[in-house]
Amino acid sequence: MADVAERAGVSTSTVSRTLRGLSTVSPEVRARVEQAARELDFAVSRHAASLVTGRTRNVAVLVPTLSSWFMGTALSGLARVLRAAGMELTVYVIPDMAERTAFFERLPARRNADALLVFSFDLTEEETSRLDDLAMPVVYVSQHVDGRPSVYVDDVAGALHGTRHLLNLGHRRIAYVRTEGACGFSFSSQERLVGYRQALAEAGLPLDDDLVVATPAGDKRGAAEAVGRLLGLREPPTAVFAEQDEVAVAVIWTLRATRIEVPGQMSVVGFDDQPVAQWFDLTTVAQSPSRIGREAGELALSLIDDPGSDRERHLVLPTHVIPRTTTAPPPAPRPEPQLPSD
Repeated sequence: MADVAERAGVSTSTVSRTLRGLSTVSPEVRARVEQAARELDFAVSRHAASLVTGRTRNVAVLVPTLSSWFMGTALSGLARVLRAAGMELTVYVIPDMAERTAFFERLPARRNADALLVFSFDLTEEETSRLDDLAMPVVYVSQHVDGRPSVYVDDVAGALHGTRHLLNLGHRRIAYVRTEGACGFSFSSQERLVGYRQALAEAGLPLDDDLVVATPAGDKRGAAEAVGRLLGLREPPTAVFAEQDEVAVAVIWTLRATRIEVPGQMSVVGFDDQPVAQWFDLTTVAQSPSRIGREAGELALSLIDDPGSDRERHLVLPTHVIPRTTTAPPPAPRPEPQLPSD
């Protein structure tokens, strides 16, 4: 290490901090140290470093699934931040109750990680308390947890603005299609429904429970049944706000299959801005899971580097509406039938 320090023109402590990935080293100094280490074929023993520092150079992640667009994109953003800091990533996927029980009994992250990130995971109070006992920072991602560090988007504001977009186009009968059974995403689902209702209240419109329908996540038939309930109302909606882009696309597919024009007869708004939203030219409320992952990683690294820093920090990221071709003013009302005169 002394040879690396001499070649890079820095102290051995700076070399140590650089090779351990600490954020207190400037990019210019980091580049010089890494170049000197490469030229001297210097390699850090992770096991030896962990014995000295008490750190594993590993961050653990707890997720309910890897099959969602959000999760994959967020983890990719997180991995880039950790890789740049010389950290490794361990992912624990907990898809069912058996594995969930085993994880919280053993808490394997306690022994092999410097921090734990909990992604979109609906925890019980007992499970949250168990994580509080870990001797490491625990960051909650895509959810707000009181008294713990969290990174998430403002789902309420996102749904509020998406619904306002429809209101500003002139729609007054706006339906909301939510998902049920989507593992781990109940926080966002509840918050988006709140934003939808706030927008209607702001516009002085009454809340109509018949306009709020649910469909199982990823269920094309369920989406069709939800649309059928809306079309069967005495006064059907002229617009639909779907809490996820995938649901919005299923709604559009059902409407077009029944010869209902989008947006000519029905406008549709989604939430997320997944690639599928661009393919369908879907108006949507955009969030950036890649940025969520990056910010969560930076927060975790800062808490690892400085155990005395604020452990109740909440980072709330913005959303924005992207108007595309699935929204338009509502169709003109049909004229009342004329009764024949005597």
